Amino acid sequence: MGDVIERFWAKLPEGSRDALVDGLSPSELQSVLLDVSRERAAKVTPARLLQRWQQDRFVRPSPVDPRRLVKTQQLLWDRLPEKFTGVQLSPVTPLGTCSAVANINQHQVLSTIRGTEVASDPTNELAIEAAVRRRAGQARVDLATCQRVVRAQPVDGPGMTAHFELFVLVSSARDTGSGRTEAELLIDHLRFWHDVLGDGADLAFTMFTPSAVRERIDDTVRPALKVDLKEDAERTKSATYYTGTAIDIGRDGEGLGDGGFTTWTADLLGDQKERCLTSCISTERLTAIGA
Repeated sequence: MGDVIERFWAKLPEGSRDALVDGLSPSELQSVLLDVSRERAAKVTPARLLQRWQQDRFVRPSPVDPRRLVKTQQLLWDRLPEKFTGVQLSPVTPLGTCSAVANINQHQVLSTIRGTEVASDPTNELAIEAAVRRRAGQARVDLATCQRVVRAQPVDGPGMTAHFELFVLVSSARDTGSGRTEAELLIDHLRFWHDVLGDGADLAFTMFTPSAVRERIDDTVRPALKVDLKEDAERTKSATYYTGTAIDIGRDGEGLGDGGFTTWTADLLGDQKERCLTSCISTERLTAIGA
């Protein structure tokens, strides 16, 4: 991609990049790009459209039977505790949502020409909504959503597509000290996932950095859950994405999703006492193994 971009800029007069990036207002740049898109769309033929439909990984339909997927969604919503507020997110979010909140490379996101990006991680979006509600005075915020997302990075493996569906929980509250807030959030998330997944649930946690949360897992979280909660001391995945503690969610040896604490609401509100826990699973994976 880098070589293509450099060749493109080399064809244009000097200063063109600066003019497009900084020289135009957002509305002016949008108008220019919309005009280019209109011109290019006018040249699309039915034959070319059919070819793109067959070859473009971003638009190919999912192989999952939607009737089975709807049943999985219904199960998740039916089991969701009342304290969690359902949120129907937009399929697009402000440009920079993932890169600003979670430090994700913008190349992994499908950007639009209207100053937005196609939703790629609803945990980021719910964290923003949680920050809005926390700023409005809500003492604790618990949100849930089910959203189809698109990710631009290459995917490998049978049945893997560029778009898929996630069921997500995000909770945010102010720290009360000694890991007590984190313990409360963990109990609610892990209890929900165990309730959904049943006796075959595989729940585990990893401590990326030592903290009082480790003690609360032993004396508060485990006694409250009364289920097997393993410790995965070998996990390194997402060690820089999550803060301190991460969780894994699976069933009968099949990984379904994960989660962990982040600094997102703390960063959005400029308050390091904010605590934010996210967790999610792939509804299509859960459907595939039998919800």
